[in-house]
Amino acid sequence: MQASETNTRQSAQPRLLVLGATGGTGRLIVREAVSRGYDVCVLVRSAAKASDLAGAKLIVGDARGEEALRQALEGRDAVISALGTPANPFREVTLLSAATRALVSAMKAEHVSRLVSITGMGAGESVGHGGFVFDHLLFPLLLLKVYADKDRQEAIVRESGLDWVLVRPSILNDKSERRTVRALTDLSSFQGGTISRAAVARFVLDQVRGDTWLHRSPLITW
Repeated sequence: MQASETNTRQSAQPRLLVLGATGGTGRLIVREAVSRGYDVCVLVRSAAKASDLAGAKLIVGDARGEEALRQALEGRDAVISALGTPANPFREVTLLSAATRALVSAMKAEHVSRLVSITGMGAGESVGHGGFVFDHLLFPLLLLKVYADKDRQEAIVRESGLDWVLVRPSILNDKSERRTVRALTDLSSFQGGTISRAAVARFVLDQVRGDTWLHRSPLITW
């Protein structure tokens, strides 16, 4: 067992790097992590967009750059990737896979082993389980290129040799109520669903220290 893995499991205050921290879910991950007393660092492209991330250490840089990633990873125990990209049906999407490839290399160089990465319902074997509107309208018309890159991203994570968890949220909303989260790998009877960004943030943070979903790809939904 590497020292970084021991630190992640035993430290009272895990030292996290959060990517995608200025997105809707990423902001909630940072807020929840800080409220739990975690030591949080974020790598952002614009310090101005991260000015409201109270309690987090800011490092400005591109998540596709290994040098910036290694700087942000120094002294960290685990990484949460909440990276996202706008839907564009007319342009190839490479951000997610490029950033993940650089991240895996940087994590190995800095001896950080725990990676929790958010992808989405429709990635991998969860394709075709989003319900009629998602599967037949949103996915083929708007999201095809994004999800092709999510699939590449997941493949890089799976082949990384790291202690990874891939989290696939169902359709996201901004509701504030707390409801029981279902984490599914058997999707034979599942079609569609929603979940709040806040619930995703809590579930993802639970994976930093827990091994229940290690090397697995749960779809999470209400």
